[in-house]
Amino acid sequence: MENPQTPIMEERKGRRIIMFPLPFPGHFNPMIELAGIFHHRGFSVTILHTSYNFPDPSRHSHFTFRNVPHNKEGEEDPLSQSETSGMDLIALIRQLKQSYAEPFRQSLAAEVRGGGDTVCCLVSDAIWGRNTAVVAEEIGVRRVVLRTGGAASFCAFAAFPLLRDKGYLPIQDSRLDEPVTELPPLKVKDLPIIETKEPGDLYRVVNDMVEGAKLSSGVIWNTFEDLERFHFMDCNSKLQVPFFPIGPFHKHRDDLPFNTKNMEDCKTTEWLNKKDPQSVVYASFGSLAAIEEKEFLEIAWGLRNSERPFLWIVRPGSVRGSEWLESLPCGFIENFGDKGKIVKWTNQLEVLAHPSVGAFWTHCGWNSTLESISEGVPMICTPCFSDQHVNARYIVDVWRVGLVLERSKMERKEIEKVIRSVMMENGDGMKERCLELKEKANVCLSEEGSSSKYLDKLVSHVLSFGSYAFAS
Repeated sequence: MENPQTPIMEERKGRRIIMFPLPFPGHFNPMIELAGIFHHRGFSVTILHTSYNFPDPSRHSHFTFRNVPHNKEGEEDPLSQSETSGMDLIALIRQLKQSYAEPFRQSLAAEVRGGGDTVCCLVSDAIWGRNTAVVAEEIGVRRVVLRTGGAASFCAFAAFPLLRDKGYLPIQDSRLDEPVTELPPLKVKDLPIIETKEPGDLYRVVNDMVEGAKLSSGVIWNTFEDLERFHFMDCNSKLQVPFFPIGPFHKHRDDLPFNTKNMEDCKTTEWLNKKDPQSVVYASFGSLAAIEEKEFLEIAWGLRNSERPFLWIVRPGSVRGSEWLESLPCGFIENFGDKGKIVKWTNQLEVLAHPSVGAFWTHCGWNSTLESISEGVPMICTPCFSDQHVNARYIVDVWRVGLVLERSKMERKEIEKVIRSVMMENGDGMKERCLELKEKANVCLSEEGSSSKYLDKLVSHVLSFGSYAFAS
């Protein structure tokens, strides 16, 4: 039987999309998922990447990877691990933008003018900001941005000038529980702030992200219309550019989630297979957050004392002052035996889709939030910084598919209490609401669903650009 997409694929043969991700897992991974979506629609994809957090091209053999050199040959790398280890996130982003501004210009020009396929457009992470817009215009290629967070958090970032004028920013401890009347249902403590030694840099990074989106030829979102419809209307009025909410990215193709299985993943799956349905608490706090030893121990005892099976991801170096599990009391792991499992990494998409998982204790990064919603798993929310606070507020008070456990209340008895509340049989209707959102996520990806229609529009939009043909 003839593939109905064959004529479409032929139309796009020889057309290429260049992508420039931010080199953090929470940004790089959705960009790679988006690259897979474009590739499935017949485009070839080139990934421009930094030498900082260098990716493994062998895991994505259907894309072309090009390294963006950080400086002149022979010069010391200003973004070595030793140089960046003491930086806060905003300082690191600022350094990345400075170090790669000119090398990115040279790399993009070389790709576009160097010979080969026709370039349709550049897709850059929104946080790279206005520089990528200026460079793309100079070289003559259209630019679309990927916003890796949700629409609600973007609206909060876009409101920073107003929030400063109204006195909400900088945040004052005495006002933490005050509602932000201009951004319901957020409270002051929910505003997407990142702690930094130079607060002015935070405002500049946020403003550059928003202004860079305004200068784009469109914004791609890893979210879906039914989840954040109101906020798309708000964002659209602020940015006045085409919007394409085509998420959840990872659900577009059945073979995307589980294509990187290793031996440790197999052991984790075998362990999960032995547990009762919806009995396991899965705990993971993302790729960037670090916790104090005291918090780590309270989490350990809280999970153990909840008397629920648990799978806990502890990244090496994520506990300040420890390499990995040295802080745990002698015999602690042996004591809980097969009831708990601690690993350094796992395939989160596969874990959340496993029938034995009944709750996800998360930092509320957007990728984790959307993945949990897509699988109908209730959440325990412990946000750390930035948009995680916004996401947690929506999880708990708007979508009502989770409970909050603030870091200030990170005590073992409170942890036990929240775990048991989320894992309750009825859970105050929480599990039913989770399944309703899961169904909406599935429907949006159906043939007539909103994300599928927006993806068709995105493909047409990209093909409509005046493509820059390489010199032969």
